[in-house]
Amino acid sequence: MGIPELKDPASLGFDTARLRRIEAFLKSTYVEPGRLPNAELLLARDGQPFYHTALGELGEGRGPLPGNALFRIASMTKPVTSVAFMQLVEQCRVALEDPVGRVIPEFDSLGVYAGGGGQIPFAPVRAAAPIRFVDLLTHMSGLTYGLQNRTNVDAAYREAGLDLPRNLSADEYIAELARIPLQHEPGERWNYSVATDVLGVAIERITGQSLGDYFREHIFEPLGMHDTSFDLTEDQQGRLVDAYTYSRGGSPKRVEAGNESALFKPASFHSGGGGLVSTVTDYHRFCTMLLGGGMADGVRIVSPKTLDLMTANHLPGGADLTAMSDALFSEASNAGTGFGLGFAVVIDPARTLVPSSRGEFYWGGAYSTAFFVDPLEGITMVFMTQVYPSFIYPLRRQLRTLVYAALAESRA
Repeated sequence: MGIPELKDPASLGFDTARLRRIEAFLKSTYVEPGRLPNAELLLARDGQPFYHTALGELGEGRGPLPGNALFRIASMTKPVTSVAFMQLVEQCRVALEDPVGRVIPEFDSLGVYAGGGGQIPFAPVRAAAPIRFVDLLTHMSGLTYGLQNRTNVDAAYREAGLDLPRNLSADEYIAELARIPLQHEPGERWNYSVATDVLGVAIERITGQSLGDYFREHIFEPLGMHDTSFDLTEDQQGRLVDAYTYSRGGSPKRVEAGNESALFKPASFHSGGGGLVSTVTDYHRFCTMLLGGGMADGVRIVSPKTLDLMTANHLPGGADLTAMSDALFSEASNAGTGFGLGFAVVIDPARTLVPSSRGEFYWGGAYSTAFFVDPLEGITMVFMTQVYPSFIYPLRRQLRTLVYAALAESRA
């Protein structure tokens, strides 16, 4: 499905001339100099799209972006998985305070890495409190990501290939994770991690469905997100963008051609933390549902109170990520930002040092994709590109600055 018809920006309280700065900035700063191979952005207010730009190419020699280009959204999968899990919480099939071991008994005996001699996973460990499902949703479980590359536990994750394990089964993945001690006590610190992958496995075990099938039945089909999935079909081959990685001092290096991607072969593991592919239009539909208190186009996905709970700050004592985070790699800037059940949440706009609204929530993906939802102003933004890793350029802060600079009629 292509880009929906755009409304007049002025009718929705935006300055058209200032909106033009967004495309000019992306073109002159990122696409024309070769820092990004492409960039696509869609803005909406009250669910009504009013600005869209698409720059650059699908990949090397593959022509310009079509209106329905497919992007690897990586950690923008996490909010989808979090919403899916909360659907099960609403049905009382599981509770946030339940120990994860109730559904994933392999985690019952996990301890915390105690340092010292021995090779992980056979290093000394000390007993830990059980991980709860709320700890997975808030990234306070003690799990980690190997890509953070700073501790012995991270190194064990890298050796086991646990960051994006497309070719393991879900049971094999959990068995590997259960061999490695936790980085810290559950609930003690915020550490960006594979926790949402574990959450995805829990959804599969509770429902008896694959994660992709559950998403399709309970989120994607109801919202009309027909281009979002873990596995792609042959007729989508011409629309998946090439994937790139940052190269210091030069243009990004292509790491996977879109039309030759492994995503066209069925995955053994559906990664709830990072495996989805989507379009800017599909993810806009997801954001519209979030802005609508869990409902879009008359279809309810979760209740407003559930979404209120998800977008509240769950860090202990109302702290922000500056105080609680151990993570070197995340999709959030720390100051003034709390964390809810699957989303970063702005709790102090002044401390973020960029224009924002209290209660705005957002996340992004490792290939530099991003979205935000501002309930106060009714604004949603979806941004797609495809360069790993996401922390090289201050794109997300720049985009928020440009979007809010074009706002002519604030509701604050």
